[in-house]
Amino acid sequence: MSQDDSIPESGAPEGTRSDTSSRPARSAPPARRGSGTLAVALLISLVAAGGAGYVGWRQWQQEQGSVANHAATDALKQRVDTLESAFSASDSERNLLRQRLGDADQVNRSLREEVLGQAERMRNLEDAVAKLSEKTLSGHDAMLLDETESLLRMAKERYDLFHDAQGALDAYALADQALAAVNDDAFSGLRQSIGAEREALTKSKAGNLDTSLSTLSHLRASMTELPLKPLDSTANDTSGSGWSRIMGALNNVVKVQRTNGAPLSVADARFARELTAIDLAQAQAALLASDRDAYIAALKRADAGLAGQFDEAAAPVQQAREQLASLIAQAPGAPVQLGAALGELRNLRAVHALKPASSSSVGARP
Repeated sequence: MSQDDSIPESGAPEGTRSDTSSRPARSAPPARRGSGTLAVALLISLVAAGGAGYVGWRQWQQEQGSVANHAATDALKQRVDTLESAFSASDSERNLLRQRLGDADQVNRSLREEVLGQAERMRNLEDAVAKLSEKTLSGHDAMLLDETESLLRMAKERYDLFHDAQGALDAYALADQALAAVNDDAFSGLRQSIGAEREALTKSKAGNLDTSLSTLSHLRASMTELPLKPLDSTANDTSGSGWSRIMGALNNVVKVQRTNGAPLSVADARFARELTAIDLAQAQAALLASDRDAYIAALKRADAGLAGQFDEAAAPVQQAREQLASLIAQAPGAPVQLGAALGELRNLRAVHALKPASSSSVGARP
């Protein structure tokens, strides 16, 4: 800019210079006008350069953007290609899955038909098992009822023939156990009848048969050792009366003795001991035969023999009588009439056997 200002000054004529120098300051505006034009031109050039630069920069940016767009487009294309390949693969997999689903549907249909067939077979099998279980239960109950009836009949015959209360009680216990396993409730009331007969047998049973027999055997063995009544007890008792004197005088005049030479006192003692021992043996036999009346009668005869022939003041005789009283108190009860439970069982079985026939006849009616 300084050069441009110097050029017109050097090229101007001298007169002009003098004029300018001689002129007043009014000649300065033309110079300012040229510098303003130059400044404007320079400004315009700068603006044009800036615009060109901006345009170039924008073009460069557009080129860069187009390059990035091309790169993004290529990446998108690659992605699209990848997606297309994935879609094609998924289509093939989908078709394969559809095929597999079709096969699975066919398999499921066949399995469903098989399951339905198995369900029908299971129903038929359940019906057959139910019928078989009913037959089994009926056969099981019939077997148990037969066993119960046999045990009751055995108990009755054993008690009637042998008076074996303990054996009859054992048979009744087994019969009650067999009847408890029967599933039919119609026979549950029969157990009360069996219990009543068992209780009656328990009451009629002797306390302890072995103990009673051993006691009787001991008493029979002790008969030879028990002291008898003294022979002069009667004379001592009647010593103060007149009849005693007369009897004493007669005894001195008349004397009676056995022809075999044995003293009368010895024979009487042996006879008394043998009679009491025979009564005790009869009591043992009656106890074994379960004959209550004969057993008690034999014990009472033995007690009467002890009281009449033996010395009641002696301790062994008193002990023997106490044992006899204990045996009488523990004597078995009155005989029991068995067979009520057996008859009730037979009646129930007869009625139970008629139920199916009656129901079928009712069902057959119109």
